Amino acid sequence: MANAAPNNTPNPAKPPKPHARLEKWIWILIYGGLLLMILGIATGRTEPALGWSMAVPGAVVALVGVVLIYVRSRLSDK
Repeated sequence: MANAAPNNTPNPAKPPKPHARLEKWIWILIYGGLLLMILGIATGRTEPALGWSMAVPGAVVALVGVVLIYVRSRLSDK
């Protein structure tokens, strides 16, 4: 029994991500931008001005979200 490990050893599993909520909101931002872009393209068939005014900001929002995810992944590697 002298060689048995103590019961209070910490779990060696990976700890949870500290900013998991932030990452969730960034993904919601990306999907919202993509949805806005898709709706803008669909609306653009009948109303081109309205379609462009939805699709372009949606694409920009989705791109910003992708850049945020990329930057966050590069910072967490260090």
